[in-house]
Amino acid sequence: MPEIKTVNPATEEVINTYEVMSEAEAIGALEATHRAFEDWRKLSHSDRAPYLKKIAEKLRAHKEELAELMTREVGKLYQDSLDEVDLCAAIFDYSAEAGPEKLQDETRELMNGKKRGVVTYQPIGVIYSIQPWNFPFYQPVRVLAANLMTGNGCVLKHAQICTGSALRLKEICEEAGLPKDLFNVVIIDHDTSDKIIAHDLVRGVTMTGSDKAGSHIGALAAKHLKKSVLELGSNDAFIVLDDADIETAAKFSAAGRIYNNGQTCISAKRFIVTEKNHDAFLEAFVEQMKAIEMGDPMDENTKLGPLSSQEQFEAVRDQVKESVEKGAEVLCGGEVPERTGAFYPSTVLANVTPGMPAYDDEIFGPVAAVIRAKDDADAMRIANDSRYGLGGGIFCTDEDHALQLAREEFDTGMIRINGFGLADPNMPFGGVKNSGYGREHGGFGMTEFVNAKAVFLPS
Repeated sequence: MPEIKTVNPATEEVINTYEVMSEAEAIGALEATHRAFEDWRKLSHSDRAPYLKKIAEKLRAHKEELAELMTREVGKLYQDSLDEVDLCAAIFDYSAEAGPEKLQDETRELMNGKKRGVVTYQPIGVIYSIQPWNFPFYQPVRVLAANLMTGNGCVLKHAQICTGSALRLKEICEEAGLPKDLFNVVIIDHDTSDKIIAHDLVRGVTMTGSDKAGSHIGALAAKHLKKSVLELGSNDAFIVLDDADIETAAKFSAAGRIYNNGQTCISAKRFIVTEKNHDAFLEAFVEQMKAIEMGDPMDENTKLGPLSSQEQFEAVRDQVKESVEKGAEVLCGGEVPERTGAFYPSTVLANVTPGMPAYDDEIFGPVAAVIRAKDDADAMRIANDSRYGLGGGIFCTDEDHALQLAREEFDTGMIRINGFGLADPNMPFGGVKNSGYGREHGGFGMTEFVNAKAVFLPS
């Protein structure tokens, strides 16, 4: 059988080796999840909630172990990995607490007033979850928690480089009492994955990744009449308007660009600054980025760890090189260090224009593209000049004005004002345009894969 290896990107040491499943083995796992679903679906939402609570408890109890595993597999800073476990536990808690009310039956009056209707939210079956490596536990958890509450089963195909995290998550769930096989992990290639999507027992498909991969998976799911939810990354714009506080903008822009070693779909990537503030912002921002040193991701003093793999390192390196060849100017970073591991320095590119990877595409690493705008209106125009629309940010001291821009003009799914942050269990997560469709978190994920069933009663 073919094998895959997980490798520590900081040390280049092999962590573990896993056998790739055959098609028959993968289908067997899917069938086992469907059988577990047949019993799980019969529980009420309130009966399911304690299982989710126990998973949250188990995650917290193994927090340090799980964080170290993530850091070893993908190079995340250890503190970021600890925070990720906390977020996962919070998502299970939120789903357990909000789910029963969110999914309870609704009684509605009908047109003639003599009859009544009931809307009941019922599970549909097995949801196939295809997830990337940048948040090894959080990415599958945001799908899993919502769908367990709904009453669905879940089969996960995780990124190969964090296979250990995927298998450990399954163990944690079953150690917490989740019925065996209700959540399964398959270690498979792309061809087998396509066959899983097409299988009759899969009733929904959700995927996080590139827009190219999302286009393929979304089209295949549609071909087989399966609903899909896609979150496909972005080249998020953070705009610095005329009345922005430069110190605040530079501080949060640097934090937003290097978080998770620059490998976050909603991290700041393009920094669009009005003419009035351009030079002052650039000076403060470059100073912040220059001060960020790379190091061992397990060391609490390290601010920037390695990229997740040699392949990811080469992709970032080549995107920067092409941008520079097309006229971008490197203000800091940009040079490959001579050291073991997939390390790439915090980098600022100026004079970034359309046609460069730094302007048009998503650079999944600690590389910031600074773009000059004439004024506030021009900054918003440039921000929306993207095939993506996942997240974004606005730096502006007039909070009401920033809210108006966020509400009415910024063509993206999530917007931060005068700050940077990640997902919140109580807020929807998702994007528009080539960043995908559908929503997770905030209760929205619980209703993506349900049968909103209409029942008509005579009185």
